[in-house]
Amino acid sequence: MGKKLLSFLFLIVFFQGFSQDLQVSENAKVSIITIGTASPSYALYGHTGIRFKDITTNLDVVFNYGAFDFETPNFMLRFVKGDLQYFVTSNPFADFEYSYRHENRSIYEQELDLPIDKIRLLYNNINNSLTSDERFYTYKFIDKNCTTMVIDKVNEVIDSKAIDFQKPQEQTYRSVLFPYANEQFLQQLGINIIFGTKVDEKATKLFLPLDLMEQLKTVKYNGKPLVTRTSTIFEAQKETPPFNFFDSIYLLIVLLGIIVLLNNRKLTFVYFSILGLLGLFFSLIGLYSFHEEVLWNYNVLLFNPFYLVLLYFFYRNNVQKIKRVKWFILLLLVIYVILVINKVYLISVLPIILTNFILLLRTKTNQSK
Repeated sequence: MGKKLLSFLFLIVFFQGFSQDLQVSENAKVSIITIGTASPSYALYGHTGIRFKDITTNLDVVFNYGAFDFETPNFMLRFVKGDLQYFVTSNPFADFEYSYRHENRSIYEQELDLPIDKIRLLYNNINNSLTSDERFYTYKFIDKNCTTMVIDKVNEVIDSKAIDFQKPQEQTYRSVLFPYANEQFLQQLGINIIFGTKVDEKATKLFLPLDLMEQLKTVKYNGKPLVTRTSTIFEAQKETPPFNFFDSIYLLIVLLGIIVLLNNRKLTFVYFSILGLLGLFFSLIGLYSFHEEVLWNYNVLLFNPFYLVLLYFFYRNNVQKIKRVKWFILLLLVIYVILVINKVYLISVLPIILTNFILLLRTKTNQSK
């Protein structure tokens, strides 16, 4: 593997890239490969690849978008900022299939009905990009990922936007994403509180692997179905995970319930500190990052940086300013409730909302017990 460690992280799978110099023959076929979901965060939404198979030249390769190099200088800062360079890699299909079978993730294949000149053009475009600057791109969670890159490459060679949503969708991006983490409450909560207003827009962009697979069933090209054959290469054996109290809303309710019932001033202030620091983090990330999904994050009204200001005035024993900041935070909390009342994750944050209201309303404005 040399000095490069490639990994797909949050929608990314580990592969070593290589280049194929073979030219495809008249017998070449191209297909879209869809990988099913899994529990780890990088596999939560599945994966899309594009396969070229040619029995004449013994070519059988899958191209994958979304690889990056952990050795990139300032890797974590660039990842958070959203200017980390991702790139396309290729892998023998046998290795590709084995790795996903090993992870117990389903593998589906949809063969495309394209003329051989289009298949050759598509293969050459992607294969040649492995050794050019076109190999690199700036990843965007919704707008530019492993699925959208495959869509763009196919649409480019067929000179159309055949693969796309055919009409505006009624669901928002947040609603589309929400069910993928239904069995992992803490991950689902984390995803929803770090996302801002962009994911509340109507989901007019086709960006998830399983949605692409469904959409391809109805796509037509030159008056005929684009997909000629759909097959299941491997069907994962799904098992319903046992109930995990430590990854459920009940854990959150119990922890917050303890804080409310103990009515301990120091514990309340620790809780306010955590809220304030999280709010400060969300605010700074929104200013720092190029990821549009984390911009304008109204969850800072729940995890509010002004809790830190409130604690400061408690430390200074400034009664007047304590009152003003306290009621200001309560006002922002009411606004937050109005904003999330119709959001899919309302139940997830409801225990936090109620706890914040209770603790703020009964917080005294002086330091006497």
